[in-house]
Amino acid sequence: MTLKNTFLALAALAPACAGVAQQRPNILYILTDQQTATAMSCMGNTDVHTPNMDRLAAAGILFRNAYCSAPLSGPSRASMFTGYTSHEIGLAKNNIPMPDSVRTQTLGTLMQQAGYECAYAGKWHVHTASMPDGEFGFHTLHPHNDNGLAEACVDFLNRSHRKPFFLVASFDNPHNICEYARSQNLPFAELAELPQDEWPGLPPNFAKNPYDADVLDYEQSLNYSAYPTRNFTPDQWRRYRSAYFRLVEKVDTEIGKIVDALDKRNLWKNTVVIFASDHGDGMGAHRWNQKSALYEEVVNVPFIVSLPGKKNAGRELPQLVNAGVDFFASVCEWAGIDLPAHRYGVSFKTLAEQGNAEAVHQPFVVTETMFDKGKQTRGWMVRTPRYKYVLYDKGAYREQFFDMENDRGEMRNLAIEKKYQQQILEHRQLLQEWMKLHHVAQIRPEVHLIPGIIPQQNKSQK
Repeated sequence: MTLKNTFLALAALAPACAGVAQQRPNILYILTDQQTATAMSCMGNTDVHTPNMDRLAAAGILFRNAYCSAPLSGPSRASMFTGYTSHEIGLAKNNIPMPDSVRTQTLGTLMQQAGYECAYAGKWHVHTASMPDGEFGFHTLHPHNDNGLAEACVDFLNRSHRKPFFLVASFDNPHNICEYARSQNLPFAELAELPQDEWPGLPPNFAKNPYDADVLDYEQSLNYSAYPTRNFTPDQWRRYRSAYFRLVEKVDTEIGKIVDALDKRNLWKNTVVIFASDHGDGMGAHRWNQKSALYEEVVNVPFIVSLPGKKNAGRELPQLVNAGVDFFASVCEWAGIDLPAHRYGVSFKTLAEQGNAEAVHQPFVVTETMFDKGKQTRGWMVRTPRYKYVLYDKGAYREQFFDMENDRGEMRNLAIEKKYQQQILEHRQLLQEWMKLHHVAQIRPEVHLIPGIIPQQNKSQK
Protein backbone atom coordinates (compact mmCIF):
# COMPACT_ATOMS: atom_id res chain seq x y z
CA MET A 1 0.00 0.00 0.00
CA THR A 2 1.36 3.45 -0.90
CA LEU A 3 1.75 6.18 1.70
CA LYS A 4 -1.06 8.17 0.06
CA ASN A 5 -3.41 5.22 0.30
CA THR A 6 -2.37 4.66 3.91
CA PHE A 7 -3.30 8.22 4.81
CA LEU A 8 -6.59 7.94 2.94
CA ALA A 9 -7.41 4.67 4.71
CA LEU A 10 -6.66 6.19 8.10
CA ALA A 11 -8.87 9.14 7.30
CA ALA A 12 -11.68 6.77 6.28
CA LEU A 13 -11.59 5.14 9.71
CA ALA A 14 -12.87 8.34 11.27
CA PRO A 15 -16.66 8.56 11.28
CA ALA A 16 -18.16 11.15 8.98
CA CYS A 17 -19.57 13.78 11.25
CA ALA A 18 -21.27 16.09 8.78
CA GLY A 19 -24.61 14.37 9.06
CA VAL A 20 -24.53 13.68 12.78
CA ALA A 21 -27.30 15.50 14.57
CA GLN A 22 -25.52 15.78 17.91
CA GLN A 23 -24.40 19.14 19.24
CA ARG A 24 -20.93 20.05 18.14
CA PRO A 25 -18.49 21.18 20.82
CA ASN A 26 -16.92 24.56 21.26
CA ILE A 27 -13.21 24.48 20.46
CA LEU A 28 -10.66 26.56 22.35
CA TYR A 29 -7.11 26.54 21.04
CA ILE A 30 -4.45 27.96 23.39
CA LEU A 31 -1.15 28.44 21.61
CA THR A 32 2.23 29.60 22.87
CA ASP A 33 5.30 30.41 20.78
CA GLN A 34 8.67 28.67 21.09
CA GLN A 35 7.82 26.39 24.02
CA THR A 36 9.43 22.98 24.09
CA ALA A 37 7.43 20.00 25.33
CA THR A 38 9.45 19.55 28.50
CA ALA A 39 9.04 23.18 29.62
CA MET A 40 6.16 22.31 31.93
CA SER A 41 6.23 21.04 35.48
CA CYS A 42 3.66 18.35 34.56
CA MET A 43 6.42 16.87 32.34
CA GLY A 44 8.60 16.41 35.41
CA ASN A 45 10.65 19.60 34.92
CA THR A 46 11.58 20.98 38.35
CA ASP A 47 13.21 24.11 36.90
CA VAL A 48 9.87 25.63 35.89
CA HIS A 49 6.56 26.07 37.69
CA THR A 50 3.48 25.92 35.46
CA PRO A 51 0.40 25.35 37.63
CA ASN A 52 -2.05 26.37 34.91
CA MET A 53 -0.60 24.21 32.17
CA ASP A 54 -0.68 21.47 34.79
CA ARG A 55 -4.40 22.21 35.30
CA LEU A 56 -4.95 21.67 31.59
CA ALA A 57 -3.04 18.39 31.75
CA ALA A 58 -5.08 17.27 34.78
CA ALA A 59 -8.31 18.06 32.89
CA GLY A 60 -7.16 16.50 29.63
CA ILE A 61 -4.86 14.10 27.82
CA LEU A 62 -1.14 14.77 27.57
CA PHE A 63 0.44 13.67 24.28
CA ARG A 64 4.14 13.11 24.92
CA ASN A 65 5.13 12.62 21.30
CA ALA A 66 3.62 15.58 19.49
CA TYR A 67 5.79 17.24 16.86
CA CYS A 68 5.50 20.54 15.06
CA SER A 69 5.00 20.47 11.32
CA ALA A 70 7.90 22.91 10.93
CA PRO A 71 10.20 24.44 13.60
CA LEU A 72 9.58 28.05 12.57
CA SER A 73 6.57 30.21 13.43
CA GLY A 74 5.19 31.13 10.00
CA PRO A 75 5.50 27.67 8.40
CA SER A 76 4.23 25.90 11.53
CA ARG A 77 1.16 28.11 11.83
CA ALA A 78 0.50 27.90 8.10
CA SER A 79 0.32 24.12 8.45
CA MET A 80 -2.05 24.34 11.44
CA PHE A 81 -4.49 26.61 9.66
CA THR A 82 -4.35 25.23 6.11
CA GLY A 83 -3.81 21.50 6.64
CA TYR A 84 -0.95 21.51 4.12
CA THR A 85 2.73 21.01 4.76
CA SER A 86 4.20 24.50 4.54
CA HIS A 87 6.40 23.95 1.47
CA GLU A 88 3.41 22.69 -0.55
CA ILE A 89 1.87 26.18 -0.54
CA GLY A 90 5.06 28.23 -0.69
CA LEU A 91 5.16 29.09 3.03
CA ALA A 92 8.35 27.33 4.09
CA LYS A 93 9.82 30.62 5.40
CA ASN A 94 8.56 33.47 7.56
CA ASN A 95 6.95 36.64 6.22
CA ILE A 96 5.37 35.17 3.09
CA PRO A 97 1.70 36.02 2.40
CA MET A 98 -0.90 33.27 2.25
CA PRO A 99 -1.46 32.31 -1.41
CA ASP A 100 -4.84 33.22 -2.85
CA SER A 101 -5.48 29.57 -3.73
CA VAL A 102 -5.93 28.59 -0.05
CA ARG A 103 -7.22 31.80 1.56
CA THR A 104 -10.83 30.62 1.34
CA GLN A 105 -10.07 27.13 2.63
CA THR A 106 -8.24 27.94 5.83
CA LEU A 107 -9.42 26.41 9.08
CA GLY A 108 -11.18 29.61 10.09
CA THR A 109 -13.16 29.94 6.85
CA LEU A 110 -14.14 26.28 6.94
CA MET A 111 -15.27 26.57 10.56
CA GLN A 112 -17.23 29.73 9.81
CA GLN A 113 -18.98 28.03 6.88
CA ALA A 114 -19.80 25.12 9.19
CA GLY A 115 -21.68 27.47 11.51
CA TYR A 116 -19.01 28.29 14.10
CA GLU A 117 -18.40 31.69 15.61
CA CYS A 118 -14.68 32.18 15.01
CA ALA A 119 -12.56 34.57 17.05
CA TYR A 120 -8.80 35.10 17.16
CA ALA A 121 -6.66 36.82 19.79
CA GLY A 122 -2.92 37.41 19.60
CA LYS A 123 -0.13 36.34 17.29
CA TRP A 124 -1.02 35.21 13.77
CA HIS A 125 2.26 35.38 11.78
CA VAL A 126 0.88 34.13 8.43
CA HIS A 127 2.26 36.53 7.42
CA THR A 128 1.13 39.60 9.34
CA ALA A 129 1.85 39.72 13.05
CA SER A 130 -1.84 40.15 13.96
CA MET A 131 -4.88 38.45 12.45
CA PRO A 132 -6.48 40.85 9.94
CA ASP A 133 -10.02 41.35 11.21
CA GLY A 134 -12.58 39.56 9.07
CA GLU A 135 -10.01 37.61 7.06
CA PHE A 136 -9.42 33.87 7.17
CA GLY A 137 -12.83 33.44 8.80
CA PHE A 138 -11.95 35.10 12.13
CA HIS A 139 -13.11 38.16 14.02
CA THR A 140 -10.05 39.65 15.73
CA LEU A 141 -10.44 40.11 19.47
CA HIS A 142 -6.92 41.31 20.24
CA PRO A 143 -3.76 42.11 18.26
CA HIS A 144 -0.31 40.54 18.53
CA ASN A 145 0.36 41.58 22.11
CA ASP A 146 0.37 39.36 25.20
CA ASN A 147 -0.73 42.26 27.38
CA GLY A 148 -4.52 42.16 27.62
CA LEU A 149 -4.84 39.05 25.43
CA ALA A 150 -6.14 36.75 28.17
CA GLU A 151 -8.62 39.40 29.31
CA ALA A 152 -9.98 39.73 25.77
CA CYS A 153 -10.46 35.96 25.62
CA VAL A 154 -12.16 35.89 29.03
CA ASP A 155 -14.55 38.60 27.86
CA PHE A 156 -15.39 36.48 24.82
CA LEU A 157 -15.95 33.37 26.96
CA ASN A 158 -18.24 35.29 29.30
CA ARG A 159 -20.60 36.25 26.46
CA SER A 160 -23.69 34.31 25.46
CA HIS A 161 -23.10 32.39 22.24
CA ARG A 162 -25.90 31.24 19.95
CA LYS A 163 -23.46 29.14 17.93
CA PRO A 164 -20.59 26.88 18.93
CA PHE A 165 -17.38 28.88 18.99
CA PHE A 166 -13.84 28.37 17.79
CA LEU A 167 -11.56 30.63 19.82
CA VAL A 168 -7.80 30.89 19.29
CA ALA A 169 -5.76 32.41 22.12
CA SER A 170 -2.29 32.81 20.61
CA PHE A 171 0.40 34.09 22.98
CA ASP A 172 3.84 35.33 21.95
CA ASN A 173 5.79 34.09 24.96
CA PRO A 174 8.15 32.45 25.71
CA HIS A 175 9.30 33.83 22.31
CA ASN A 176 10.71 36.91 24.07
CA ILE A 177 13.76 34.73 24.76
CA CYS A 178 14.90 35.75 21.25
CA GLU A 179 15.18 39.39 22.30
CA TYR A 180 16.66 38.36 25.64
CA ALA A 181 19.48 36.45 23.93
CA ARG A 182 20.32 39.60 21.93
CA SER A 183 20.26 41.77 25.10
CA GLN A 184 17.29 43.69 23.71
CA ASN A 185 14.25 44.98 25.53
CA LEU A 186 11.50 42.39 25.85
CA PRO A 187 8.28 43.37 24.06
CA PHE A 188 5.79 41.54 26.29
CA ALA A 189 7.63 40.77 29.50
CA GLU A 190 9.66 42.29 32.28
CA LEU A 191 11.92 39.82 34.00
CA ALA A 192 13.57 40.21 37.35
CA GLU A 193 17.04 38.69 37.20
CA LEU A 194 17.41 35.75 39.56
CA PRO A 195 20.64 35.38 41.52
CA GLN A 196 23.20 33.12 39.90
CA ASP A 197 22.80 30.36 42.47
CA GLU A 198 19.13 30.06 41.44
CA TRP A 199 19.83 29.55 37.75
CA PRO A 200 19.06 26.05 36.49
CA GLY A 201 21.91 23.74 35.59
CA LEU A 202 22.99 22.82 32.09
CA PRO A 203 20.96 20.14 30.29
CA PRO A 204 22.42 16.59 30.24
CA ASN A 205 22.86 16.90 26.46
CA PHE A 206 24.58 20.28 26.58
CA ALA A 207 27.42 18.91 24.44
CA LYS A 208 26.96 18.16 20.77
CA ASN A 209 27.06 14.55 19.70
CA PRO A 210 30.44 13.82 18.04
CA TYR A 211 28.78 13.12 14.70
CA ASP A 212 26.31 16.00 14.62
CA ALA A 213 25.39 17.51 11.26
CA ASP A 214 28.07 20.12 10.53
CA VAL A 215 25.68 22.28 8.50
CA LEU A 216 24.07 23.40 11.77
CA ASP A 217 27.28 25.06 12.92
CA TYR A 218 27.55 26.65 9.48
CA GLU A 219 24.03 28.10 9.69
CA GLN A 220 24.78 29.41 13.17
CA SER A 221 27.84 31.24 11.89
CA LEU A 222 25.79 33.04 9.21
CA ASN A 223 23.04 34.46 11.42
CA TYR A 224 24.16 36.32 14.53
CA SER A 225 20.69 37.80 15.02
CA ALA A 226 19.23 34.36 15.62
CA TYR A 227 22.26 32.77 17.29
CA PRO A 228 24.06 35.33 19.48
CA THR A 229 24.58 32.42 21.87
CA ARG A 230 27.14 30.73 19.63
CA ASN A 231 30.05 31.59 21.93
CA PHE A 232 28.16 31.60 25.23
CA THR A 233 29.93 30.36 28.31
CA PRO A 234 28.23 27.69 30.45
CA ASP A 235 27.09 30.37 32.92
CA GLN A 236 25.64 32.45 30.12
CA TRP A 237 23.70 29.39 29.04
CA ARG A 238 22.45 28.89 32.59
CA ARG A 239 21.30 32.52 32.65
CA TYR A 240 19.54 31.98 29.30
CA ARG A 241 17.73 28.91 30.62
CA SER A 242 16.67 30.80 33.73
CA ALA A 243 15.14 33.58 31.61
CA TYR A 244 13.45 31.07 29.31
CA PHE A 245 11.72 29.28 32.17
CA ARG A 246 10.62 32.60 33.70
CA LEU A 247 9.02 33.52 30.36
CA VAL A 248 7.19 30.18 30.33
CA GLU A 249 5.95 30.94 33.84
CA LYS A 250 4.77 34.38 32.72
CA VAL A 251 2.66 32.99 29.91
CA ASP A 252 1.40 30.26 32.25
CA THR A 253 -0.03 33.00 34.50
CA GLU A 254 -1.88 34.47 31.53
CA ILE A 255 -3.23 31.07 30.53
CA GLY A 256 -4.50 30.70 34.09
CA LYS A 257 -6.94 33.58 33.53
CA ILE A 258 -8.52 31.66 30.65
CA VAL A 259 -8.64 28.41 32.63
CA ASP A 260 -10.34 30.30 35.49
CA ALA A 261 -13.01 31.47 33.03
CA LEU A 262 -13.58 27.89 31.87
CA ASP A 263 -14.14 26.94 35.50
CA LYS A 264 -16.38 29.90 36.29
CA ARG A 265 -18.62 29.39 33.24
CA ASN A 266 -18.50 25.57 33.45
CA LEU A 267 -17.47 25.48 29.82
CA TRP A 268 -15.60 22.21 30.24
CA LYS A 269 -18.82 20.26 29.68
CA ASN A 270 -19.13 21.18 25.99
CA THR A 271 -15.68 22.43 24.97
CA VAL A 272 -12.65 20.77 23.43
CA VAL A 273 -9.59 22.59 24.80
CA ILE A 274 -6.30 22.10 22.94
CA PHE A 275 -3.01 23.49 24.23
CA ALA A 276 0.14 23.49 22.09
CA SER A 277 3.08 25.54 20.85
CA ASP A 278 4.18 26.26 17.29
CA HIS A 279 7.71 24.92 17.94
CA GLY A 280 10.21 24.61 20.74
CA ASP A 281 13.56 26.14 21.67
CA GLY A 282 16.98 24.54 21.95
CA MET A 283 17.25 25.61 25.64
CA GLY A 284 20.99 25.01 25.49
CA ALA A 285 20.74 21.37 24.39
CA HIS A 286 23.65 20.78 21.99
CA ARG A 287 24.50 24.44 22.68
CA TRP A 288 21.51 25.46 20.58
CA ASN A 289 19.04 28.27 21.07
CA GLN A 290 16.13 29.27 18.89
CA LYS A 291 14.45 26.94 16.39
CA SER A 292 14.92 25.66 12.77
CA ALA A 293 17.17 22.71 13.73
CA LEU A 294 15.54 19.30 14.14
CA TYR A 295 16.76 18.65 17.68
CA GLU A 296 14.15 17.11 19.97
CA GLU A 297 13.92 20.26 22.12
CA VAL A 298 13.03 22.23 19.00
CA VAL A 299 10.49 19.92 17.33
CA ASN A 300 8.78 18.15 20.26
CA VAL A 301 6.02 20.48 21.48
CA PRO A 302 3.55 20.50 24.39
CA PHE A 303 0.22 19.04 23.37
CA ILE A 304 -2.75 18.65 25.70
CA VAL A 305 -6.33 17.86 24.64
CA SER A 306 -9.22 18.24 27.07
CA LEU A 307 -12.44 16.59 25.89
CA PRO A 308 -15.99 17.71 26.76
CA GLY A 309 -16.81 16.71 30.31
CA LYS A 310 -13.07 16.16 30.90
CA LYS A 311 -13.33 12.62 29.54
CA ASN A 312 -10.09 10.65 30.08
CA ALA A 313 -8.76 13.45 32.29
CA GLY A 314 -5.20 13.00 33.49
CA ARG A 315 -4.20 10.37 30.94
CA GLU A 316 -1.01 10.35 28.93
CA LEU A 317 -0.67 8.96 25.41
CA PRO A 318 2.55 7.97 23.60
CA GLN A 319 1.15 7.93 20.04
CA LEU A 320 2.69 10.18 17.42
CA VAL A 321 0.89 13.40 16.54
CA ASN A 322 1.72 16.15 14.05
CA ALA A 323 0.72 19.41 15.72
CA GLY A 324 0.14 21.03 12.32
CA VAL A 325 -1.69 18.89 9.78
CA ASP A 326 -3.16 16.52 12.39
CA PHE A 327 -4.48 19.46 14.41
CA PHE A 328 -6.24 20.72 11.27
CA ALA A 329 -7.76 17.30 10.55
CA SER A 330 -8.92 16.85 14.15
CA VAL A 331 -10.64 20.23 14.45
CA CYS A 332 -12.38 19.54 11.13
CA GLU A 333 -13.66 16.22 12.46
CA TRP A 334 -14.94 17.73 15.72
CA ALA A 335 -16.74 20.42 13.70
CA GLY A 336 -18.27 17.94 11.26
CA ILE A 337 -16.24 19.19 8.29
CA ASP A 338 -15.11 16.78 5.59
CA LEU A 339 -11.35 16.97 5.25
CA PRO A 340 -10.61 18.96 2.07
CA ALA A 341 -8.81 17.32 -0.82
CA HIS A 342 -5.03 16.94 -0.68
CA ARG A 343 -4.90 17.32 3.10
CA TYR A 344 -3.35 14.22 4.61
CA GLY A 345 -3.42 14.98 8.32
CA VAL A 346 -4.64 12.17 10.59
CA SER A 347 -7.27 13.13 13.14
CA PHE A 348 -6.52 12.25 16.77
CA LYS A 349 -10.19 12.71 17.81
CA THR A 350 -10.96 9.01 18.14
CA LEU A 351 -7.59 8.33 19.77
CA ALA A 352 -8.25 10.98 22.43
CA GLU A 353 -11.80 9.75 23.04
CA GLN A 354 -10.60 6.17 23.47
CA GLY A 355 -7.72 7.22 25.69
CA ASN A 356 -5.96 3.92 25.04
CA ALA A 357 -2.17 4.09 25.21
CA GLU A 358 -1.95 0.78 23.30
CA ALA A 359 -4.21 1.81 20.41
CA VAL A 360 -2.75 1.71 16.91
CA HIS A 361 -2.56 5.18 15.42
CA GLN A 362 -0.31 6.42 12.61
CA PRO A 363 3.08 4.75 12.05
CA PHE A 364 5.16 7.92 11.76
CA VAL A 365 5.13 11.71 11.56
CA VAL A 366 7.37 14.09 9.61
CA THR A 367 8.71 17.52 10.48
CA GLU A 368 10.30 19.61 7.73
CA THR A 369 12.56 22.63 8.06
CA MET A 370 14.16 25.38 6.03
CA PHE A 371 16.53 27.85 7.60
CA ASP A 372 14.98 31.13 6.46
CA LYS A 373 18.30 32.99 6.55
CA GLY A 374 21.87 31.95 5.89
CA LYS A 375 22.10 29.25 3.22
CA GLN A 376 18.48 28.13 3.55
CA THR A 377 19.41 24.58 4.52
CA ARG A 378 16.50 22.13 4.21
CA GLY A 379 15.91 19.18 6.49
CA TRP A 380 13.40 16.49 7.44
CA MET A 381 12.68 14.39 10.51
CA VAL A 382 10.90 11.03 10.36
CA ARG A 383 9.73 9.96 13.81
CA THR A 384 8.57 6.40 14.31
CA PRO A 385 7.58 4.90 17.68
CA ARG A 386 11.15 3.94 18.54
CA TYR A 387 13.47 5.80 16.19
CA LYS A 388 14.11 9.27 14.86
CA TYR A 389 15.67 9.77 11.44
CA VAL A 390 16.96 13.21 10.50
CA LEU A 391 18.24 14.27 7.08
CA TYR A 392 19.68 17.64 6.03
CA ASP A 393 20.21 18.48 2.37
CA LYS A 394 23.97 19.03 2.62
CA GLY A 395 27.09 18.67 4.72
CA ALA A 396 28.98 16.01 6.65
CA TYR A 397 26.91 13.70 8.85
CA ARG A 398 23.76 15.06 7.27
CA GLU A 399 22.05 11.79 8.23
CA GLN A 400 21.21 11.37 11.90
CA PHE A 401 19.55 8.33 13.47
CA PHE A 402 18.61 7.94 17.14
CA ASP A 403 17.06 5.32 19.40
CA MET A 404 14.47 7.44 21.21
CA GLU A 405 13.82 4.81 23.87
CA ASN A 406 17.42 4.87 25.06
CA ASP A 407 18.77 8.19 23.79
CA ARG A 408 16.12 10.91 23.87
CA GLY A 409 18.92 13.45 24.26
CA GLU A 410 20.28 12.48 20.81
CA MET A 411 23.89 11.95 21.84
CA ARG A 412 24.68 8.80 19.83
CA ASN A 413 24.23 9.08 16.07
CA LEU A 414 23.50 5.51 14.97
CA ALA A 415 23.76 6.44 11.29
CA ILE A 416 27.50 5.79 11.46
CA GLU A 417 27.01 2.25 12.82
CA LYS A 418 26.65 -0.59 10.32
CA LYS A 419 24.26 -2.69 12.42
CA TYR A 420 21.50 -0.09 12.07
CA GLN A 421 21.62 0.16 8.30
CA GLN A 422 18.42 -1.85 7.77
CA GLN A 423 16.44 0.39 10.10
CA ILE A 424 17.93 3.47 8.45
CA LEU A 425 16.95 2.15 5.02
CA GLU A 426 13.37 1.65 6.21
CA HIS A 427 13.22 5.26 7.41
CA ARG A 428 14.73 6.51 4.16
CA GLN A 429 11.95 4.73 2.31
CA LEU A 430 9.29 6.29 4.57
CA LEU A 431 10.74 9.70 3.84
CA GLN A 432 10.85 8.96 0.12
CA GLU A 433 7.14 8.06 0.07
CA TRP A 434 6.32 11.18 2.10
CA MET A 435 8.32 13.38 -0.26
CA LYS A 436 6.49 11.91 -3.27
CA LEU A 437 3.11 12.46 -1.64
CA HIS A 438 3.91 16.06 -0.72
CA HIS A 439 5.81 16.99 -3.90
CA VAL A 440 9.17 17.82 -2.36
CA ALA A 441 11.48 19.32 -4.98
CA GLN A 442 14.70 17.40 -5.44
CA ILE A 443 18.11 19.03 -5.95
CA ARG A 444 18.20 17.80 -9.55
CA PRO A 445 16.57 14.75 -11.15
CA GLU A 446 19.89 12.91 -11.09
CA VAL A 447 20.85 14.04 -7.55
CA HIS A 448 18.27 12.72 -5.09
CA LEU A 449 18.11 14.22 -1.61
CA ILE A 450 17.93 10.89 0.22
CA PRO A 451 21.12 8.77 0.30
CA GLY A 452 20.80 5.43 -1.48
CA ILE A 453 17.56 6.39 -3.23
CA ILE A 454 17.60 6.16 -7.02
CA PRO A 455 15.22 8.60 -8.70
CA GLN A 456 12.31 6.82 -10.37
CA GLN A 457 12.88 8.41 -13.72
CA ASN A 458 16.41 6.99 -13.76
CA LYS A 459 15.24 3.45 -12.96
CA SER A 460 13.24 3.29 -16.17
CA GLN A 461 16.23 4.46 -18.18
CA LYS A 462 18.43 1.59 -17.04
